[in-house]
Amino acid sequence: MTNLEPIDRAILKQLAADGRCSFTDLAERVGLSVSAVHQRVKRLEQRGVLLGYRARLHGDEIGLPLSAFISITPIDPAAPDDYPKRLEHLPQIEACYSVAGDASYVLRVRVASPGALEELLRQIREAANVSTRTTVVLSTPYEDRPPAV
Repeated sequence: MTNLEPIDRAILKQLAADGRCSFTDLAERVGLSVSAVHQRVKRLEQRGVLLGYRARLHGDEIGLPLSAFISITPIDPAAPDDYPKRLEHLPQIEACYSVAGDASYVLRVRVASPGALEELLRQIREAANVSTRTTVVLSTPYEDRPPAV
C-alpha cells in the first residue's frame, strides 16, 4: 500500500474528479501554492501513483453504442497464458481483466452493432483459441467513478 500524505490524497481526489483542472485551481482547492501543487503532482506522476490523464468519449456519439463484456476460457488448458498479447491488436477491446473463476479473462468491448460484435467474437476465438461467453450492456448508470482516495 502506497503511503500518501493527506494533501496528496486531496490532490488526487481533485484530479480524479477533474483531470483538466489547472494548477492554479488545484492549488486553490487544496490550499497550497501553485508551485507546491506542481511539485507534488510531478512527484505523484514519477512515483507511478498518478498514471495519466485522458478524454472520456461518449460511445453513442462516436458511432460505438454497443458495449459488452466477453469472458474468455482457454480451449486447451495447457496452452500458454498469453491471451492479452494475442488480442491486443483488436482495438474494440477497451480493457482486459485477469479474473478468478470459470473464465481466465474478461474483456470490455465497444462496437458499432450486433453484427460488429459477432465479428469481433469470431476474431477473438480465432486469435486466442478460446471459448467465449458474452454479456451485452443495456445501459450504464455510472462508469469510471474515481476511487475513494
